Amino acid sequence: MEFRILDTFAGAGGFSLGFQLAGAKLVGAIERDSWATDTFKFNHPDAEVLKADITDLSDQEILDRFSPLKPTVILGGPPCQGFSICNKNSGDPKDPRNSLFEEFIRVGRLLKPEVMIMENVPNLIKARTAEKKLVVDIIVSELESLGYHAKYKILEATDYGVPQIRRRLVVIATRVKIDDPFPQKTHSVIRNNDLFENQLLACPTLWDAISDMPDIEAREGGEEMEYISDPKNDYQRNLRIDSKSVYNHKAMNHSKRLVERFSSMAWGDSTSDVPDHLKPLKRNSTEISEKIYDQNNRRMHPDKPCHTIAASFYANFVHPYKNRNFTAREGARIQSFPDWYVFKGKPTVVSHKLLNREGRTEDTHLCQYNQIGNAVPPLMAKAIAQHLISILGD
Repeated sequence: MEFRILDTFAGAGGFSLGFQLAGAKLVGAIERDSWATDTFKFNHPDAEVLKADITDLSDQEILDRFSPLKPTVILGGPPCQGFSICNKNSGDPKDPRNSLFEEFIRVGRLLKPEVMIMENVPNLIKARTAEKKLVVDIIVSELESLGYHAKYKILEATDYGVPQIRRRLVVIATRVKIDDPFPQKTHSVIRNNDLFENQLLACPTLWDAISDMPDIEAREGGEEMEYISDPKNDYQRNLRIDSKSVYNHKAMNHSKRLVERFSSMAWGDSTSDVPDHLKPLKRNSTEISEKIYDQNNRRMHPDKPCHTIAASFYANFVHPYKNRNFTAREGARIQSFPDWYVFKGKPTVVSHKLLNREGRTEDTHLCQYNQIGNAVPPLMAKAIAQHLISILGD
């Protein structure tokens, strides 16, 4: 079969980018956020990208827009945490059939692709409905009702050369029955000659991922910069292919006090480990706050994979050597996005709740950091794609 990809709930496009890097053709995408849509369109100018809330699209609109493109693979990460998009009286809010997952199923029912692949948080594997049914079993059953053979597995990003501890639940549904639709691991974080690991490549570390980035302090950098050094390893070399510049490498505008706080932190330290006089203050006060968020602003170790890059990672991690948070580009490197992939929209925005309260709806979109943190790591998606292409491809 020819791999023609439609990406639903597309975000910035990490999932479909991985398939494209494996040789598949990206034909279309659906995404409701304006800035994420701008990112997708900029990086995939030949794809049919529809900015829309999928729940607002009629069956006919989906057929008219995407049926002519003949997609054979539909990807999606429908939000299943928090679940219900239904009203309170229409059923169990923990049943995925009352969530955006049903929209993913609807697109499959309409377009009848050969393959459907869904990714989500690993905790979904334990989630149960009010009637104690496993949510993942319902998801598999719904896919099987459309005529697919469905299997699921939790994949670890480091197993595929992504320098980040990130686990994702992946459900793969195929018309043709496949014994094992999931790729074998290619990398290991173990760096010795262990008997069972010696056929695997060493997974890059955090420093392997970002050590060639332009050397900037807090408040420095920009949306486009020149490279200042040659790549230092294969990971950097591969992500720099086809890129002449470094994009989205603007450091946060930290206060002098915050820089001083970071300067007191060793690898592994977080805000809770800094001296008392450098701890966060209460809002609009000079008093030290009693609330310390242990996961905020932890200094990462350079010689290990990074912790999970989440949507709010601009406040999660401190650079291993610099007294600042990661830039968006450093996060993109850790996620395994190539350097030519440019993220649109503002680097960061204040909380959406605050923006809505103040009526600043023009900025209630996914900022660069959100887009990067929400994405499926392209190298993990590429491994899935390569495996399926080796089995099902022409």
